[in-house]
Amino acid sequence: MNDIIYQTTIKGGGMWSNVIKRGKTLRLTDLEGGANVGMLLYNADHPLERYNMPDTLKGQHIFHLTSPFCLHTDMGRLFASITADTVGWHDTVCGCSDHDIVTKKYGENPYQVAQNEFYRNGKENFLIEMEKWGLGIRDLVPNLNLFSKVTADIEGKLAYHAEHSKAGDYLDLRFEMDTLVILNTCQHPLDTNPEYAPKPVELSVTNTPAPDAEDACRTSRPENARAMENTENYYALRS
Repeated sequence: MNDIIYQTTIKGGGMWSNVIKRGKTLRLTDLEGGANVGMLLYNADHPLERYNMPDTLKGQHIFHLTSPFCLHTDMGRLFASITADTVGWHDTVCGCSDHDIVTKKYGENPYQVAQNEFYRNGKENFLIEMEKWGLGIRDLVPNLNLFSKVTADIEGKLAYHAEHSKAGDYLDLRFEMDTLVILNTCQHPLDTNPEYAPKPVELSVTNTPAPDAEDACRTSRPENARAMENTENYYALRS
């Protein structure tokens, strides 16, 4: 990526939040392989508008995310478009880990014993970051799990694919809306690794040209074109 305006690394089991403005692209890079990034999205100006998993999936006739699909809000607009993706599959349905899941899988390792190396979980990390922006547990909605692959068989049984993402794999999200982005790098709730071993991820942000009429994400589905037009109209009326 050229002309990076912001870059940081989230350690394994870490968390991050900030507002990314419309017209910028966030690149997430798996540094070691096997990463998982839990993601929540909210309209930075009106956080009652947030990422909507059902609309994202049914509108695009998909079960997973990759390029050139989009991330829909619950008000018929777009948060972001996936403009590049070397991973090819990102989980949309499995939610995040919590204290009970982590304790059952990896054992007890509280802060009082391990200090900053205590075992973290996705739900608590989300809520810590959400609190910084005036949000709470009632604002917690189904999240994305980037870099993780989960498939379903004919009976609906879910299967986690270990080591799906490799070191150096990345995902580019072009933001169509001013968006509060909340992330954590805790392990996927279905991760089959018997050890507590969350992986780090690098974040990079660049400025991006506005999508044109032939943009691949806009034209990938009629629903994406309508949602992108709704988003453009939203900002035209606010400018």
